[in-house]
Amino acid sequence: MQVLCLDLEGVLVPEIWIAFAERTGIAEFRRTTRDEPDYDKLMRWRIELLGRHGLKLADIQQVIAGLAPLPGAREFLDTMRERFQVIVLSDTFYEFADPLMRQLGRPTLFCHRLLIDDAGRVVDYRLRQPDQKRAAVNALKALNFRVIAAGDSYNDTAMLGAADAGFLIHAPAAIEAQFPQFPAVHGYAELRAAVEQAAAVLL
Repeated sequence: MQVLCLDLEGVLVPEIWIAFAERTGIAEFRRTTRDEPDYDKLMRWRIELLGRHGLKLADIQQVIAGLAPLPGAREFLDTMRERFQVIVLSDTFYEFADPLMRQLGRPTLFCHRLLIDDAGRVVDYRLRQPDQKRAAVNALKALNFRVIAAGDSYNDTAMLGAADAGFLIHAPAAIEAQFPQFPAVHGYAELRAAVEQAAAVLL
């Protein structure tokens, strides 16, 4: 049995924080896991920045409501779900994801939670568990699944390394250069071919 694990932002949907930066005009929000390997440092910085500008969860959700999956993402996902069990492993938050998951046909999503105060401000976040992407892959392998994974950022590389086959998709050139052990593909057609080739080997 084979499972395909996919990152969400940058792989299937736009980067939420980049879209938020564009809507608010606050360029600092453009920093993502493609730029910062330390996820806790990144999230603490984002929460501080939200507070500094008086921005609340509702402001972020309003931006997300206007987003759509990347072109071809839904079709790719539907095709993959015909053959594989697919799990989306993301470092986003359930408070963000619902409008986008609905547009993707609601694949299984493992992600995290935000802590919101009575005024609607983001005051903290709670990981479902540390290093959850790698932990999920290892748990699936312990259940005798073969795991194929794809992602685009620093926070995906542990997942790719734990998988039986891991691929970078839509990754910046710097990440491709830093992690040459993960074949890089550039589009859903290439990813589909790579996944199917890996699946044939892993039978």
